[in-house]
Amino acid sequence: MKVVLFCGGTGTRLRDYSDAVPKPMVAVGHRPILWHVMRYYAHFGYTDFVLCLGYKAEVIKDYFLNYSEATSNDFILTKGGKDVQLLNSDIDEWNVTFVDTGLNSNIGERLVAVRDYLGDEPFLANYADGVSELPLPEMIDTALATPRVLATFLAVPPPLSLHVTDFASDGLVKSISPISTAGLWVNAGFFVMRPEVFDYIKPGEELVLEPFQRLADESRLLAYPFEGYWGVMDTFKDKQALDQLYEDGPAPWELWKRTSQ
Repeated sequence: MKVVLFCGGTGTRLRDYSDAVPKPMVAVGHRPILWHVMRYYAHFGYTDFVLCLGYKAEVIKDYFLNYSEATSNDFILTKGGKDVQLLNSDIDEWNVTFVDTGLNSNIGERLVAVRDYLGDEPFLANYADGVSELPLPEMIDTALATPRVLATFLAVPPPLSLHVTDFASDGLVKSISPISTAGLWVNAGFFVMRPEVFDYIKPGEELVLEPFQRLADESRLLAYPFEGYWGVMDTFKDKQALDQLYEDGPAPWELWKRTSQ
C-alpha cells in the first residue's frame, strides 16, 4: 500500500520562521517534520512513498539525494575515516517517488497528478506536517472493512485553545467553554482511500470539499475518531510544542522507539 504525502504547499503561517525551506522540511529536533511522518508509516511497514511536490521542491529533493545515514544514526568509524559501519539505518528500505504537482495546486489537484503512480490498490495519504500515535493498522482495517466506503479520514477533537460561546440575540452570553470540549471533530488527515475516489474529483476541486461531500451524500465517506495524541506543524507555536515533546522524548508519535525499548 503506497503512501501519498502532500508536500507542495507554501506554509504561509510558518514563513516568518523560515522562508528558506518548505514547511515539510522545517525540523523537529534534527530531522524535518516530513521525515517524522515517513518514519511513522515505515514503522508499520509502509515504505513506498509518493511525494507531491510544489513550493521549493528542490529542497526536498536535495535532502534525500544527499541523505547521510551517519548524520542521524550510530556508526563505527575505522581506517582513519575511510570505513563507516552503520549500526542502524533510517531509510534504507524506503522507496520514494518525487512528483512535481504544481506550485499553486490544491490537495485535490496534487492527488490527481500522482494517480498514475498508485495502481489499482487502496492507498494512504497525509498532509506531511501532522504526527500522531494513531494505531494505523486498526484504522486501515476499519476503513477497508466496508467495500462501499471509498475514503476514510482521521477525526480528532480540535486541539486549539479557542473557546466556543453561546449567546442570546442581545449578546448576553449563556455559556462559554473550550472548543476541545464542545463535542466537535476536525479532519486531521491520515487518509485511507480506494482508487475509485478519483471518480469523485472534478478538475480544480479541493479534496475535502466537493469530492468528499459527494462521497458523504452517497454514504461512502468514513470518519475514524481518535482522542489520542495528534499534533500538527501549522504555526511557530506548533513547532515549539513539537520540539519540546521531541526533546523530552520519546515523543508520542515515535512509536518505533516505544517498541524498541
